Order: sequence, then structure tokens, then C-alpha cells
Amino acid sequence: MNFNKTLLPLESALEELRGFATPLLGVERVNTFDLDNRVLREDVTSELNVPPCDNSAMDGYALRFEDISEDGGTLKVTQRIAAGSSGHSISAGEAARIFTGAPIPQGANAVVIQEDCESAGEDLVRVRTSVKKGQSIRLMGEDIARGEVVLKSGIVLSPATLGMAASLGRSDLLVSLRPKVALFSTGDELVMPGELAPAEMGIGKIYNSNRFFLKALLIRAGCIVTDMGNIPDDRAATIESLSVASQNHDLILTSGGVSVGEEDHIKPSVQALGELHQWALAIKPGKPFAYGRLKTSQNPRAPHTHFIGLPGNPVSSYITFLLLVKPFLSFLQGVVQVQYNHLPMQANFDWTKADKRREFLRVRHNAQGTLDLFSNQSSGVLTSVVWGDGVVDNPPGQTIKAGDIVQYIPFEGWSR
Repeated sequence: MNFNKTLLPLESALEELRGFATPLLGVERVNTFDLDNRVLREDVTSELNVPPCDNSAMDGYALRFEDISEDGGTLKVTQRIAAGSSGHSISAGEAARIFTGAPIPQGANAVVIQEDCESAGEDLVRVRTSVKKGQSIRLMGEDIARGEVVLKSGIVLSPATLGMAASLGRSDLLVSLRPKVALFSTGDELVMPGELAPAEMGIGKIYNSNRFFLKALLIRAGCIVTDMGNIPDDRAATIESLSVASQNHDLILTSGGVSVGEEDHIKPSVQALGELHQWALAIKPGKPFAYGRLKTSQNPRAPHTHFIGLPGNPVSSYITFLLLVKPFLSFLQGVVQVQYNHLPMQANFDWTKADKRREFLRVRHNAQGTLDLFSNQSSGVLTSVVWGDGVVDNPPGQTIKAGDIVQYIPFEGWSR
């Protein structure tokens, strides 16, 4: 798309990326211990009931509720049942000392917590309260029934879902392959920290911050990252670097070099190796964005290598990664549903500078439970992302007054 044409809405760009992102070929079976943040590629069906039997939800006494009046009653304690053991049936007038997780003995239909009981002599317990049938009993299969699909293919595994899989006896699971991503920077003005001291930085030189946060974001998105360094502003060097990376990576990600300047060589270099779609997005920050595909015959995981070019300004690069690259990586891994998690929150600021583009304003929670706005919303001010804990998704042409309800997307809760 030519940058002089109509700006492309975010949803349209995301839908186009979804169409390009065919899930990677192949899956792998991995130990459940090592699967946090991986994408499940099989339905997990339970082969057992959870709980496997009726069991006690509390420490106390298992008994027949019929033996207890509204004022309580006294019963004979005939057995002690701990978790992992089994007892024998109880009869009228009897109770069993029971502990959390222990199976309910035959004949019992209620558990009274130990705080509502007291000793009434040797092998006797006095219940000081009325009893309801079924109280404090966890029924067999009330959490999960045998044959139930508990985890569906296409979800991102979390600590909770891994615990669930383990509770069903699953020592390993089938998951998507992790995308292999080659990370580049472009621009002769970029200097890596450690190469020059601050006092030695020449005019026009800047430290390369994008490489650092993009690598971290890629790893958090479940990728295997190869840092390919900085591509100099040279056409031949750019083509060579992209060609080498395309042979053993699923995605090449660059920041900078996707505008229309004379020294931006990404566009012709990608076109020389494949195809490129160059978009002007209707968002702020983050207008220039490019997607392409490089032909390769050496990657068994995909028929081509994807290319994404992000804008060079750090905040623009950061936000467009969250908005578009992160969902794209999820599509590659077979995630079924990707969405932005909007939370309605009250603004504690005025925003009078409505823009024709959809804005993502950096904000953070305050002690009153409302949102404060960072004072400088420039796309080059990385401090706004460090200070903030999320963004307000503000529609085009929309002003904001303190007290208005706005749509907040937390950084840490960004959906994948």
C-alpha cells in the first residue's frame, strides 16, 4: 500500500495478517513441566473423574445427617480416615474422624468441621450444630467427569492449565513448534550499548534500544530468537542479510527502514527476495508498517519466511509489536482466538488533542483506581512505556475529559 493513500484501520491490518499466518508445519510432544506459554495442539480429555471419589472438603467428622437433630447430637467414633487411605462403612449413631481429601465412608452423607465438634468422652464426639445432607463433601467427578474435554487445542498453556493437565496424569502434551525469529535493526546511526561511552557518541548517533525490548517481547511471545545485529544502510548488505536469515527462520523482524526515505533499503531488498505489502496504519503511535514473504526452499516448517518491518521510533515499535506482531506470532502457533483485552476505566486526565488516527495513550493506575496520563505522548519517548502500565485505546477524533470511562489495555494482560 502506498503511504499517500487512505490509512489502513488496525482491524483490517490484523485480518490481513491472520490470512498470511498459516500455522507452522509440525508439532512436538514436550514434558508438561516445560510447557508454560506454549500453544496446545491437541484436545486433552480426562480419563478419570476428578475427584475420583466422594471425599471430604474439610477436617472433621463424617456421619449420617439423619443422626443429628437441630441442636446437634453425640456419636460414637469408630474409625479414623486420612487422605490416601480408605475406611469402612458406618452405621446409625456412628461417626468417622476424617481429614481433607479422604474418601467418604459408605453410609456417611455429611461432614461436620472439627470446629463445630467437641470430645464427649472416650471414642465419643458431640456435634454442636445442625447438619445438612451433603455438606462439606466433594462429589466424585464434580470438577471433571471422565471423558470430558478439559483443555482445547489452540489455547496458550498457563500455570493453571499445566496443573490441570498434571492432575489428569498427563506427563507430556502435543504443542506447536516455537517460531524461529531473526531480529534485525537498520540504520547507520544506531550504536549498541558498550560500543561507545556516552561521552564518545557523535552527533546523530543513538543507542539501539529497540533490539533489547523486541528480543524480550519475542521471547515472551514464545519464540526462539536469533539476534542478527544491525544492517547498515546499504542495499547489497541488506539483501544478503535477509537472504541468509530466510533460510532457517520463520519470521524476520526489523525495526526502522520501512518509510520512504532514500536511505531506507528494506522495501527494495524484500521485494528482490519475494513480495512486500507496505501499509500506513491509522494508529498513533505507529504509522509505517510492512509485511512481506521471502521465498525459501530450506525451511521444512513453512513454504516461505515471513517478514515484518516495524517503525524505528521506539514507542511506535513497541506498540505495533503488541498490536500486530504478537497476534501474528500467535496465529503462527495455531492459537484459535486472539483479542485485545479492554477494561473500562475512569480517566483522571483531559485529552483535548483529538487525532484522526486511533490513539494508544500511555497511562497508569493511580491510588484512587483511575488512570493518569503520561505528560509526553511522543513516539520517541520510551519513558512513557516504562512509566505506564498500559494504554488507553482512544477512537479517532475522540477527546477525553476527566471522569470519562475509557478503554484500557494493560501491558501485562495483553492477549496472546
